[in-house]
Amino acid sequence: MKDYIKPDAITHEMMVKFAEYLQTRSVGEGAKSILQRFKKVVRSAVDQGIMAKDPCKGVVCVVDDQVLKKDVLSQEEIQKLMDTHYQFEKENVRNAFIFCLYTGMRFCDVKDLRYSNIDYANKLLRFEQDKTKGHSARSWVTIPLNDGLIHLVGRPKEGETKESLVFNLPSYESCCKSVKRWVKRAGIDKHISWHCARHSFAVNILNNGANIKTVASLLGHSGLKHTEKYTRAVDKLKEDAINSLPALNL
Repeated sequence: MKDYIKPDAITHEMMVKFAEYLQTRSVGEGAKSILQRFKKVVRSAVDQGIMAKDPCKGVVCVVDDQVLKKDVLSQEEIQKLMDTHYQFEKENVRNAFIFCLYTGMRFCDVKDLRYSNIDYANKLLRFEQDKTKGHSARSWVTIPLNDGLIHLVGRPKEGETKESLVFNLPSYESCCKSVKRWVKRAGIDKHISWHCARHSFAVNILNNGANIKTVASLLGHSGLKHTEKYTRAVDKLKEDAINSLPALNL
């Protein structure tokens, strides 16, 4: 029989140790995100009278969220990925991931993408972000689409309508497994999750000269705070490129 901790047995000291544990186990903003979700559960328990007080009050995960810790795909690696095919690959997953690499969409948004979100005449993608829906006045995002992306999306097939899903994706876990298998077959030695497509998009367009305000708008950020980590990543890439040159012996 498993041991369970009763709600009122959860102490502030226990939560401090929990936050410390998360920071040793999670990468980047993962620890902070997990703690925030746990805090919501605890606050709900307090509101419903299940817990007498909030043991999470004042407990934080100290994370430098201005540093991009996840791997990103360079434009050369993206091309290498697109050139790679293998038996039993999932075309919908492949196309959706490529679409995210070129639009910066999150998985939760691309899985719900419908043909009605595409303005074919003006070559525009317009959708409301699931993450900020109902919480931000800037939850709607508009992204220009080139001919290649329009071709990738296509149009409703026979029996479909404009409200049909574009990619019809399986679960997030299944999609991530497919992407990891694909990345490995392409010979790319990086830990690539689905969200890395969003990071790769931001870093690559910054590298190509886009300004930070444009990138923030394309990513649907309400301000520049969350976008600044990508400029720091680009600066690091440039520094690494310079340092890769042969040493000067004057």
